[in-house]
Amino acid sequence: MPYIGGMNRIAITLTALMLSAAPLMAQEADDESVDEGFSLLEEGAKIIMRSMLDEVEPALKDLQFQLGEAWGEMGPMLHDLSAMIGDIKNYHAPEVLPNGDIIIRRKSPEELAMPEPGEEIDI
Repeated sequence: MPYIGGMNRIAITLTALMLSAAPLMAQEADDESVDEGFSLLEEGAKIIMRSMLDEVEPALKDLQFQLGEAWGEMGPMLHDLSAMIGDIKNYHAPEVLPNGDIIIRRKSPEELAMPEPGEEIDI
């Protein structure tokens, strides 16, 4: 039997659920058949969600582990950089030069005294 990928499996499950609910929708709409149809759709949605979570869970755990390792290595450097930079509002947006260098220019004292767009001014 060929492997059916996660999204293809979900599409097949949804199609099967809709086809199984079609006779219920075609019948005269009495409360019992409508409730049964919604119950089947709810069960199908639960099955799909469980299937998706089962497929994604190992990758999320791996990502969590990798992010923890990266933060352990980069955390002290980012802390030092943050102490050097201070308030990010003191700088212009980064510029990329034609040679690939990135420059982050500090705002002049006059620029720092000007209010940001949308910022309230004390009078």
